[in-house]
Amino acid sequence: MCYSKALRKTKEQVISRLRAELSLDFTIPLEYTPYYHLNGFTHGNIYIIPMDNPEAIYPAAWGLVPDWGLHDPEAFWKKSNTLNARCESIFEKPSYKHSAEDKRCLVLCDGFFEPHHENGMAIPYFCYQPTSAFPEGDLFVMAGLYNKWDDDLYSATILTTEANAFFAEVHNQKKRMPLVLAYDLYEDWLDDGLNPSQINELMAFGFTQRDFKAHPVSRDLYKRGVDTNHPNSVLPVSKDTLF
Repeated sequence: MCYSKALRKTKEQVISRLRAELSLDFTIPLEYTPYYHLNGFTHGNIYIIPMDNPEAIYPAAWGLVPDWGLHDPEAFWKKSNTLNARCESIFEKPSYKHSAEDKRCLVLCDGFFEPHHENGMAIPYFCYQPTSAFPEGDLFVMAGLYNKWDDDLYSATILTTEANAFFAEVHNQKKRMPLVLAYDLYEDWLDDGLNPSQINELMAFGFTQRDFKAHPVSRDLYKRGVDTNHPNSVLPVSKDTLF
């Protein structure tokens, strides 16, 4: 599962970091706002690079709305959780199968939160990729699917897959992880010439080889009415239980 995430980079940092792999820019620069914590169930904007315009970054409501839900997205979201799509079933699920074929996207991120269970209690862990340039978390990209309900209005979902050894320790109950793509596969994921077999192969073998770290953060993250979009949201509450 991946139901909450972070994107703390400025738009200048995002562009600078991605221009090594892609030539792109924000379609609506003034709309972009970095965040420390976004709860997917608010259906706020995540930022995506879609197949239909791979040189642009668009805001997209988190929670893919298929064609039959476009007349009333709020009603669709109340009935359906489409924040994540399981890699194993995207060609079978009606909500995702058409997007899997020709509406794949890259989802920008520099951290996400996963529940770690101890003694019957869920503790949120912040997961990130430290580098020398960004020790608190470099920019990375998750594989996603999208749909459009207007020219520049998108909704999107994040793909998840079976956890590797590291994330099986972090997300130790359901043992899932978002599909974080290797840097050299960004253009491949957006290739409109892929068939289902090739897409399945990318999902099976495309997870990044770069190391992640994770640490526990405050359980206030789960409380309603608490401002969690704050730098403290990603700070460890203990130095004794780090992955």
